[in-house]
Amino acid sequence: MNPIEKTVYSLDWMTLVLFVSMMIFALGKYLYHNKFLNFIILPFNDKYVLLHNKKGQLFNWFHILLTVFQAINLAFFIFMSLKAFDALPSENHQNAFFMVFAFLVLFQVIKMILQFINGFVFNTQGLISELVFSKTSYLNHSSILIYISNVILVYIFRDSKMIIYGTIILILLVNGIGVIKLLKNYQKAMIPYFVYIIL
Repeated sequence: MNPIEKTVYSLDWMTLVLFVSMMIFALGKYLYHNKFLNFIILPFNDKYVLLHNKKGQLFNWFHILLTVFQAINLAFFIFMSLKAFDALPSENHQNAFFMVFAFLVLFQVIKMILQFINGFVFNTQGLISELVFSKTSYLNHSSILIYISNVILVYIFRDSKMIIYGTIILILLVNGIGVIKLLKNYQKAMIPYFVYIIL
């Protein structure tokens, strides 16, 4: 009999990442229950954005916790997608994940800084703050779907490309709903700054 090479992946660190992200999500739900109830129905009712989209909400602890949850799970989903398509080195998966996470956080921070610079230049800081909050809220909501997908990719259908494609479609759907509602709610204010709003 010829020996068959079998690659065994350690799930310990993956389980830890998923557990930590779930604890962050649960902490936000526990500490800010009323906000969470409005947040969880966001794609169907934008009451959460309308009630909480005020100056300073970007740095509210509930929003921060959900954004951290989103960053961890989005980075993990990107990592799992790269792994499924054999775009990662066979060793040091933990390092690859943390590199993806660091790059994603850096990208989001730089993008946010540029958006606020645009707001300062065009004297639309309030509008930009509201739009960033709204867009981030929808991305945070789609991270719930991403978390479920991550669990499935790790424990049930490992490296399933079908799950990856399905998750990407759902992410685009949730955030597409957010963009449509943004255009509807801010159409008059956004027309002069349309390019900057989309970015």
